Amino acid sequence: MRLRILEAAKQEFAAHGLAGARVDRIAANADANKRMLYYHVGNKEDLYLEVLEGAYEKIRAEERTLDLEHLDPPEAIGRLIDFTWNYFLRNPEFLALLNTENLAKAKHLKRSTKVKSMHSPFVEMIRTVVTRGVESGDFRVAVDPVQLYISIAGLAFFYLSNCATLSVIFGRDLLKKDARDERLEHMIALVLAALTGKSAAAFGAMPLRHAAEHRVV
Repeated sequence: MRLRILEAAKQEFAAHGLAGARVDRIAANADANKRMLYYHVGNKEDLYLEVLEGAYEKIRAEERTLDLEHLDPPEAIGRLIDFTWNYFLRNPEFLALLNTENLAKAKHLKRSTKVKSMHSPFVEMIRTVVTRGVESGDFRVAVDPVQLYISIAGLAFFYLSNCATLSVIFGRDLLKKDARDERLEHMIALVLAALTGKSAAAFGAMPLRHAAEHRVV
């Protein structure tokens, strides 16, 4: 019952935001009633925070399966970009939740006792990859892992959250498969050029082992 409620709530909050979400719709879609919803989760704001925490837990859990520590540093960064891009494509409700919470100035996320601890191992994983890359001579710059991840996520997030307007402005369907593939290739080349000091043209369509299971066709 709790899992059904959280899944229904995720879809409701992603579609309508916190203000527009309705507890009665969430209960109906979870095949529950409001009394059961309040018993299992709490009020609407408590439910929203739990959905938000669950969304972060999900992406962090999948990131831990990437096995970046056993890849050459450039391939590890390429794989992280590939995963982030395709995760956003596969989970549009995650982007919608981020938009909602940013509009609220992270008011609800500040209440979380879980989110900060989720990010610490992930940041250290990126730091280790960057450090290995500098030590091996693959990377010329030991960038801040937080800045690096924000840049990677930003390159993907801005494109996807603004694709409707950008498609009209530039006269392209930016969500066609060819356009998505081109964007991914561009992001990987751009980030690796910054880390290595080489031309972005040197990277082209970089092969990424074990990444196919995360990709959107």
